[in-house]
Amino acid sequence: MSPAIPLSVLDLAPIAAGSTPGDALRNSLDLAQHAERLGYRRHWVAEHHNMPGIASAATAVVAGYLAGGTTTIRIGAGGIMLPNHSPLVIAEQFGTLESLYPGRIDLGLGRAPGTDRLTARALRRDPQAPDEFPHDVQSLQALFAPAQPGQPIRAVPGAGLEVPLWILGSSTFGARLAALLGLPYAFASHFAPQDLQAALDLYRREFRPSAQLSQPYAMAGLNVFAADTDDEARRLFTTPQQSFTNRFRGIAGAYPPPIDDIEAYWAPAEKAQVSAMLACSVVGSPATVRDGIEQFVVRTGVDEIMAVAAIHDHAARLRSYEILAGSGS
Repeated sequence: MSPAIPLSVLDLAPIAAGSTPGDALRNSLDLAQHAERLGYRRHWVAEHHNMPGIASAATAVVAGYLAGGTTTIRIGAGGIMLPNHSPLVIAEQFGTLESLYPGRIDLGLGRAPGTDRLTARALRRDPQAPDEFPHDVQSLQALFAPAQPGQPIRAVPGAGLEVPLWILGSSTFGARLAALLGLPYAFASHFAPQDLQAALDLYRREFRPSAQLSQPYAMAGLNVFAADTDDEARRLFTTPQQSFTNRFRGIAGAYPPPIDDIEAYWAPAEKAQVSAMLACSVVGSPATVRDGIEQFVVRTGVDEIMAVAAIHDHAARLRSYEILAGSGS
């Protein structure tokens, strides 16, 4: 199986039940090195806070760790939740990464806080900060642009490095902003698929060329759980099914091991909610995954797929990405 479409990795540095954040971060590096060998285009980590199952809260630090252990694959944030930070701090952080690993750093930007309200307050940002997201993105662009004579505030490092920016989104808001600014767009369809097609259509329709991008470029998140058989893949997929069910129940925790019978775990209403959130998923054997990827690309017309695989067992996770890349079919 050799999908013509570029494939990338979205990694939440999942903390599996019975393991530690340190284990999760070391597994993330192992996965990035594995993905690099398999020819994946990029490996992104995402900013989340106060979530016991996710170890990538200090996203720039994690990105530096992954970039330092790889040589060719692009490393980035998918994304930095910009309302949590000042644009200057992010410009300095990612300017530092670009200085250390030139030509390999991406910066995806999200508008959501990536956490609950209480934690958002603990991050010490203004509650109205999400409303400033478009302005903050433009401020970040200016900080990465070449410094002008007399410019009072510069990102050092950062100025002149022009780190590629992406807009992330799960609604038409981000699509419209990405189109207006002429930036590539990544849609979070791996957990919020409802507005995927509407957002992609709007982005392509309203796109304005920019210095960074001459034509629209859209990437979509897709849960891909691949194994040697359909039954084994479906069993692995019970980990995120349980995890999302637990969130609806108000239970926070590490990623649970797979179970044999998900129907015995969730109630019908929970099944409906979780299944809707995970509608953009391809689960199965190499042949099933190949067909599912092809159908998704035909349906959406995306330019790149960012595969998500929150698999409890690290070896099975590596195998899933191997099958997706085509090396294990």
